[in-house]
Amino acid sequence: MTAIDAQAQIVIVGGGQAGGWVARTLRDQGHAGAIVLVGEEPHPPYERPPLSKGLLLGTAKPESTQLFPGEAWTKLRIDHRAGMRATRIERSAHRVALSDGTLIDYGALVLATGARVRRLPLDGAALPGVHYLRDLADSAAIAADLERPGRLLVIGGGWIGLEVAAAARKRGRDVTLVEAAPRLCNRALPPDLAEHLATIHAAHGVELRLGKTVTRLEGQGRVSRAVFSDGATLDVGAVVIGIGVQPNAELAAEAGLEIDPANGGIVVDDNGRTADPAIFAAGDVASHPNDLVGRRIRLESWENAQNQAIHVAKAIRGTAGGPYAEVPWFWSDQYDVNIQLVGLPQRWDRTATRGDPASGTFLVAYFDGPALVGAAAFNAGRDLRFVRRMMQLRVAVAPERLADPQVKLQDLLKPAH
Repeated sequence: MTAIDAQAQIVIVGGGQAGGWVARTLRDQGHAGAIVLVGEEPHPPYERPPLSKGLLLGTAKPESTQLFPGEAWTKLRIDHRAGMRATRIERSAHRVALSDGTLIDYGALVLATGARVRRLPLDGAALPGVHYLRDLADSAAIAADLERPGRLLVIGGGWIGLEVAAAARKRGRDVTLVEAAPRLCNRALPPDLAEHLATIHAAHGVELRLGKTVTRLEGQGRVSRAVFSDGATLDVGAVVIGIGVQPNAELAAEAGLEIDPANGGIVVDDNGRTADPAIFAAGDVASHPNDLVGRRIRLESWENAQNQAIHVAKAIRGTAGGPYAEVPWFWSDQYDVNIQLVGLPQRWDRTATRGDPASGTFLVAYFDGPALVGAAAFNAGRDLRFVRRMMQLRVAVAPERLADPQVKLQDLLKPAH
């Protein structure tokens, strides 16, 4: 792969985790030219996982989320265009137009535009007290409303909704969670693990309404009531809507770059490069081929935003050393439970359970024929690290061996003699 000149100006559109790590890694890899980071938020790059965890619980402060705090950020010598949006890419001229009318030239352009929340077309959704969670301002507003009296209604039984519900319960708030699907995390967990997760939340006092929908929100000056599709009503003090995100790929699409119709992401190769050799994409917005998964994927995860960004920066510098392909990994903290998932299994014909679900500490691995295709762990992160390594190295392992508590998982990584 041809490297971009070390003196060229690099423009990064997107000031989140991926954008920040592209900038940091370019400097680490010796890029001497100017780096311009365009971000709509007024903050330097920060991590988003604490938004639904420590910040809501009051155990973390906003400044603790910064990727490169204080002097570390200053030393990177980044031209940070905060509160600014890229409005147009002029590919033939190698420049980007910003919302203030500025035109910025680039030797390479990285699109790290991330994703935005999906909005729920619901009457009353614009009332004060109705929230989405995507940035620091959202988290601060929700945290403030957790200090108010009244029941919190969470709409959406995915990871964000569940983490908000857990934080609210830990702060003593009454919580009702409504999910249109018949189970929690419908796309991420099989039925038995979804039921296990529902049991955890119910045991902590969350009222779950599965297979239900809200038809409108009501209130005079502030949300105070939810109306369900079956006519039932619920008095509420605040509402958080978490029904997923959609990639911010419009800028790329308007520039004529290919968008993956399956996942809405910007199509890139296994080094993060688009069909335009001067334009790259990384993070939530990038659709990349992954040989370990067996298909093109777009990942919405903390780890991918970091690691793919690092790889893209190295590809720009000509030091990537190979394709980007990692076993996907996700995690969530809810109450005293740490949940971790690896892989993106679409089908499996066998499972292996290591540990006892009744104890709260266990792992379930999924096999498609002889192939280990994924796993989910509840308070068993150490075991999951070994399973992920098996997947990364394509180690053949018998389900009964993985399930056997007398077998050390690290021994399964050793070559057979």
